[in-house]
Amino acid sequence: MPIRILFIGDIVGKPGRRTFKALIEEVKSSVGADFVIVNVENSADGFGITKKIYDELSPYVDVMSGGNHSWDKDEVLKEIDNMDKLLRPINLSVFAPGRGFIIKNINGVSIMVVNAIGRVFMEPCDNPFLILDEVAERYANIKIKIVDFHAEATSEKEALGWHLDGKFSAILGTHTHVQTADERVLPKGTAYITDVGMTGCHDGVLGFGYKEAVDRFLTGIKKRLKVCKTNLRLNGCVVEVDEESGRALSIKRINLPYESKT
Repeated sequence: MPIRILFIGDIVGKPGRRTFKALIEEVKSSVGADFVIVNVENSADGFGITKKIYDELSPYVDVMSGGNHSWDKDEVLKEIDNMDKLLRPINLSVFAPGRGFIIKNINGVSIMVVNAIGRVFMEPCDNPFLILDEVAERYANIKIKIVDFHAEATSEKEALGWHLDGKFSAILGTHTHVQTADERVLPKGTAYITDVGMTGCHDGVLGFGYKEAVDRFLTGIKKRLKVCKTNLRLNGCVVEVDEESGRALSIKRINLPYESKT
């Protein structure tokens, strides 16, 4: 019996949250999703997440993942241990609060979700290749294991996919906010995509207004980016996994428009 896992790309700000809430039930129904994961590290005006937003999104999802913006809101440092669906990258300091993986039971089937972050063009962190090797070995009894790999470099993402082929059900890339067209199931049964994309405004630069982004490149001055509100789309993917072997059977991209009335 296959398990269908729906993964939604980085929600960016209020427009992204509105898009997600408007479309998620339709998407879940159309793909027959059994389990929902969403990356929320940009959900609070593009930078981090708050407890209020966590509570807003929680009814729709099973797991929320993070990334380099996980700590942008100070309140998360105090609240994350009480936000039981929320992950932060597993390869941060051992002294960082929160959890880097979670195991849930859905209809008698155990599903592990791991959040990891890359090192190329990113802040210092522990080696994700080695840590995920340890996770795969320690939790070999859990067949369905999904990784949100939040990383900048395509090369690092692809290398991790090949390195972990057969050890995890899926390696799903996030962070760059641009959906890639390279989804595939690797030879040993791991579903892979370099980036699932983002949920929010697609008329700007990575979910933010293009004027501020262009000014950054023209002037070299880091002006505050503002979330844009037009051409709203939900990006993600659905991975079908064999529950007995944990091998991915298929992976399909999702790219849906949302015609906002407000």
